[in-house]
Amino acid sequence: MAARSTRHATLHEVAREAGASKTSVSRYFGGERERLSPPLQQRIDEAARKLGYHPNQMARGLKGGRSRLIGMLVADIRNPFSVAVMHGVEQACHEHGFSLLVCNTDNDRHQESAHLALLASYRVEGLVINATGSPGGALQALIDQGTPLVLLDREVDGVAADVVGLDNPKAIDMALAHLAERGYGELLYVTEPPEEASSRQHRMARFQARLDDYGLLGESLSLPLKGSTAALHDAIAAFLSRPGPAPKALLCANGKISLAVTRTLQTLGARLGETGLMGIDELDWCELVTPGITTLAQPTEALGRAAVECLMQHHRAQPAPPRHLRYQPVLIPRGSTQR
Repeated sequence: MAARSTRHATLHEVAREAGASKTSVSRYFGGERERLSPPLQQRIDEAARKLGYHPNQMARGLKGGRSRLIGMLVADIRNPFSVAVMHGVEQACHEHGFSLLVCNTDNDRHQESAHLALLASYRVEGLVINATGSPGGALQALIDQGTPLVLLDREVDGVAADVVGLDNPKAIDMALAHLAERGYGELLYVTEPPEEASSRQHRMARFQARLDDYGLLGESLSLPLKGSTAALHDAIAAFLSRPGPAPKALLCANGKISLAVTRTLQTLGARLGETGLMGIDELDWCELVTPGITTLAQPTEALGRAAVECLMQHHRAQPAPPRHLRYQPVLIPRGSTQR
């Protein structure tokens, strides 16, 4: 039996299949797609897919000083928010002719440092950073070396870079307004330790600052999710059993907290709606839990695309002072806040 050929398609063959010049194909894969007409781009893309052509981006980087790689550092790849934003980043990278290289730090600062060094060794042309710790020195050193980066969701002290994320004060205001309108009067805000992320700090501070403005009573509960099931159960049970005339509700700081709190309320036999429940982050299961969980959905696709666009502006030699790009959530009311 004849051995199967492992020969790779060449750039010349792609050009012939697409009815284009080698220069046009080289531009398409070399980051100059905008110089080609949309129909020509489509022909080249279809020809490359048909022939199974894959450019050697590492070789291109060594030859021309460009890797065509964007690096992304995520704090927790198991977090549905991270996965959803990553999809937006990947789609935008593809449209601009870049490939995405993702590293997960698993909320470990030592892994974060190691992954930053790894990404730098691959000569990435930009970084999207969802920070775990406070790697300000390492990030600023990359910026000083000419590597553009954008911070996703979490700010890092001492780093002069664009920040893309949710408008956290607006999200809390929307949640408080909705719960007050639905007749709840006493709230428990549940979050992971806020000192580990600037977004958590901003949400906690806004919650505490605006309760009186909406005529609400409230307190906050900060717990690490790992190993805290019993503590979460006891705290929520104590909150629900406390005497008081005002209907009670729980506000969850993110999707992982929403899942943990929902499980706890089910264990306690609480009726959703009678006990209000609302979460920041829209997850697939939220509409499946009877009577449905009210959420504030983050525009994850837009966040991912905005992060890449910030990097592309640096490549277009359009320097600008660091910006905070804040996106508003979308309220999705369901039965868990219907008394």
